[in-house]
Amino acid sequence: MKEQVLVLGASTNPSRYAYKAVKNLLAHGHHVTAVGKIETDDFDVKITKKIPENVHFDTVTLYLNPMNQEAYLEEIIALKPRRIIFNPGTENKKLELLARENGIKVVINCTLVMLDAGIFE
Repeated sequence: MKEQVLVLGASTNPSRYAYKAVKNLLAHGHHVTAVGKIETDDFDVKITKKIPENVHFDTVTLYLNPMNQEAYLEEIIALKPRRIIFNPGTENKKLELLARENGIKVVINCTLVMLDAGIFE
């Protein structure tokens, strides 16, 4: 069974990597929850402004710069995902440390590259 993936920083702009990540995750059969700054139903998945409650995410993949991650730090850790993927430009030592302290695997990589290479697992 494919995992439940939270895309944090989702976008409906086709030039954004977060947009491409949602499309590719869906194409690879993953269950995607998208959270962004603009809510919409006009996309492959609904984009909401808030992380849903009572959902277990295997993976959180970040498309927010460290400053914009601040508002989500406690929520991300409370989700207790198996891993957090820090895509290029999202590296955040504070969140990386919090994740490791809470037994969450930290992956510094690109979701798109991982999917294309067959190593997203």
